[in-house]
Amino acid sequence: MALLKILHYPDKRLHTVARPVEVVDDDIRRLAADMAETMYAAPGIGLAATQVDRHIQMILVDVSEKRNDLRVFINPEIVEAEGEAVGEEGCLSVPGIYDKVKRAQRIRVRALNLQGEPFELEAEGLLGVCIQHEIDHLRGKVFVEYLSRLKQDRIKLKLKKQQRETM
Repeated sequence: MALLKILHYPDKRLHTVARPVEVVDDDIRRLAADMAETMYAAPGIGLAATQVDRHIQMILVDVSEKRNDLRVFINPEIVEAEGEAVGEEGCLSVPGIYDKVKRAQRIRVRALNLQGEPFELEAEGLLGVCIQHEIDHLRGKVFVEYLSRLKQDRIKLKLKKQQRETM
């Protein structure tokens, strides 16, 4: 396994729309393992392949307290969404930035697992939010793009300042 480099907003590659996975094979399983190691090391609760510059439809989520409930979704698709909830979100691609985002309260997602088998899952709360957030990455959207243009501009300035300070 290997730690992968996470792209940081406003990197244009974060706006690439991911293509579906054609075959779930050992390369996909290896990428999932590397993504899991990267996500846990960051530390984060979700990671999309887009964030590690692999533009395929795969996301990983683990919202458990003990970080022992890794879920992998290949070619995820939200097939039902209901209700509305607003909650604070953060993102490994936008380090140190948190803000409120409106999402569906409850979703049903359809995807493939690491064996290439289809499954469906109903999710709400943190799991539901995390899945929606990561699927947005596959569509080329970062959570801060739900915010006002003014907030987005401030975030870009703050991130540029952080980059200068770490150099």
